[in-house]
Amino acid sequence: MDDSITALASIIQIAVAPVFLLAGIAGFLNVMSGRLGRIVDRARIIERRVNTLSDEARLGRANHELRTLWRRVHIINWSIGMCTASGLMVCIVVVGLFVGDFWSLHMANFVMVTFVLSMLLLIIALLLLIREVQLATRLLVAGQEFMEE
Repeated sequence: MDDSITALASIIQIAVAPVFLLAGIAGFLNVMSGRLGRIVDRARIIERRVNTLSDEARLGRANHELRTLWRRVHIINWSIGMCTASGLMVCIVVVGLFVGDFWSLHMANFVMVTFVLSMLLLIIALLLLIREVQLATRLLVAGQEFMEE
């Protein structure tokens, strides 16, 4: 077999792991986008409902929920951004592998730094997702306590 084909096959094998990582990141983005959509839908419902409320306690509760919902939107938006940036870094890793091989460049340090950056961005994205879920849970518990009063 031709040496260039063997080298290409080797690079493709090395690039498979980052591509699987990219698929996982896409799954996270799907979850986060779904959460964002549901948060925005809920905020719109509460905004319409606020205009009809006359009871001060319920109005205060609705305004608190709205503030929390928009805070969640902000957090999940950042999480989506970090996750997307992580995916882009993974793509750059794969491109770096092929470019380095094609032009016989020493790309090991570049690939390593880019991959580590991708992991750091993904960690930040997941920490933000955890924070958004905590806010959602706290709002749910507060709502349950309000209903029990």
